[in-house]
Amino acid sequence: MRIEVVNTGSELLLGKVVNTHVGYFGDELFRLGLRIQRQTTIPDGDDIRVVLEEAFPRCDVILITGGLGPTSDDITREIVAEMLGRELQLDQSILDGIQEMFRSRGLNPNRANDRQAMVPEGAVVLDNPNGTAPGLYVPATEESPHLFLMPGPPRELKPMWQSLVQPRIVELLGVSGQQVETAFRNFRIYGVGESAVATFLEPEVEGIPDLELGYCARLGEVDVRLIGSDSAVEQAAKILRAKYPEDIVAESEDSISQVIIQLLSERGQTIATAESCTGGLIASTITDESGSSGVFHRGYVTYANEAKSSLLGIDLATIESHGAVSPETVTAMAEGCLRESGADHAIAVSGIAGPTGGSEEKPVGTVYIGIASVGQATYVKHYFWPAERVSFKTRVCRLTLDLLRRRILGYPLS
Repeated sequence: MRIEVVNTGSELLLGKVVNTHVGYFGDELFRLGLRIQRQTTIPDGDDIRVVLEEAFPRCDVILITGGLGPTSDDITREIVAEMLGRELQLDQSILDGIQEMFRSRGLNPNRANDRQAMVPEGAVVLDNPNGTAPGLYVPATEESPHLFLMPGPPRELKPMWQSLVQPRIVELLGVSGQQVETAFRNFRIYGVGESAVATFLEPEVEGIPDLELGYCARLGEVDVRLIGSDSAVEQAAKILRAKYPEDIVAESEDSISQVIIQLLSERGQTIATAESCTGGLIASTITDESGSSGVFHRGYVTYANEAKSSLLGIDLATIESHGAVSPETVTAMAEGCLRESGADHAIAVSGIAGPTGGSEEKPVGTVYIGIASVGQATYVKHYFWPAERVSFKTRVCRLTLDLLRRRILGYPLS
């Protein structure tokens, strides 16, 4: 099944809004054994006509987002109706629903929204309880592929996809008799670069038939995707497990925070954080996940030296003698966090994120990370990542969480 995505919206091309649609569709379709063949982003307006004219002959399905609103540049439904030779007809039930939505919010119905109740002849209305713009499904003809018109806002698009569009895609797959790929597995690996993984893995698996490899590298982590038959995926999985037994964070797309929360929950343990250069990012990353309230004890953002002293009980003489970015200070931060919080584990970071503040002795990119745990020796180590400020903080956060994961599992930290 050949699928293309067309995203409309000038804001997507002006850099004001990040286009998350193609990533969402790509992931959702991949679970069905399908791939996006092409994606096009265009501004609001008549450009959609050219894109659809080019795409019709080569597609089985086109997913179109945006252009269904009440303003003059929202003309997706009008262009589609014109291209297919379909009349636009007023759907009274849609109009009644729009007007009721306005009234329920204490607003007067806006006549500009009435055009959202116009439906091309023969189209199926896709209800949108989260907004005023309904979606539309136009079945394929000899001249055109299956068309799915969906609203642009993700809070409207995603529920519509899940409840109304995805089930129709599955039905179309059944009608076409297409066989989907049988297996997919994602390995999330920390502390090993993409090139190192590829250099090792590819020669090891080149003799395995029906196997496709994919990689996705981010700061401090890499995903390895195995795609193919069940037996092929399992053969490659065994090779990865044997090579990286302590570096594989998850055999899924779970975040490291989800993994840590599960590990701590299973052991009935808690974590506290003391952060300087990351400014609370580590605590925020943990608490982004559901279930964190059961394991996250508290977080200290001790940016100033006085805060390190007053909140964590560090002797200011330690900081004055060795500096805020030093193994001595980070050891005191981790142990002070453990003591003051009463948690089972405490992590501490202090570094120089830049672009200012570095020195010849401690250049920008210097960071010390500490892990203190009840009944175990405190671990502190120096790392160096010269990068722009946000990337530096992200990298420190991910490494710190991975060190915590290794500590919980009893793996060596050095």
